[in-house]
Amino acid sequence: MAIKQTAGHDALGEFAPEFAHLNDDILFGEVWSREDKLPLKLRSIVTVSALIGKGIVDSSLKYHLASAKKNGVTQEEMAEILTHIAFYAGWPNVWAAFHMAKEVYAEDGTNGAIGEGSAETLAGSGSPESHGGFFGLGKPNDAFARYFIGQSYLNALTGPDDYLAIFNVTFEPGCRNNWHIHHASKGGGQVLVCVNGQGWYQEEGKPATSPAPRRRGGDSRERQALAWRRFR
Repeated sequence: MAIKQTAGHDALGEFAPEFAHLNDDILFGEVWSREDKLPLKLRSIVTVSALIGKGIVDSSLKYHLASAKKNGVTQEEMAEILTHIAFYAGWPNVWAAFHMAKEVYAEDGTNGAIGEGSAETLAGSGSPESHGGFFGLGKPNDAFARYFIGQSYLNALTGPDDYLAIFNVTFEPGCRNNWHIHHASKGGGQVLVCVNGQGWYQEEGKPATSPAPRRRGGDSRERQALAWRRFR
């Protein structure tokens, strides 16, 4: 039975009608629908494995995890699948996938037909909590909001008594700040490490540059996440 899919047309029908056609009518209308060649459960396992292998651990992965659950992949099977993938696709990628899988399998159910790009239809997948990258989104960065233009989020990765304070800072699109100014006499300042997405930073007297994580076949994400640490 052919899978009815409209996500491409709904999101890109006017902007990229041919892509929408290929996504909805070919990928899902024909390829995903060839259940006589490969059942949906195995197609979901293949898709989840491919996304993690490419380092794609955004809302599209969460959608396909939910699709895998819908197509009969049990929690025990998913845990074993991800554990196996970790040895081939990278430990950090699978850590991020486990975080999403726990949310998916904790939900009472999923809704919607399988569809690339339709992850926003899942409960909670469009919320800020699902876009913090591997280190997690944390909470709205209210304590330091006065230093930011736009919305940011802060997630502490170390304890208050640790020698190195390490935080994950997530920037919404268009968010910026100018407060990374440090006058340290020795070993001070911050180290900024881009772990997800793409953005811009500029040191005084130097041109702006765009940090980006090293990702096999990766691309820019909706939000920029920076893990930074302050030397005390």
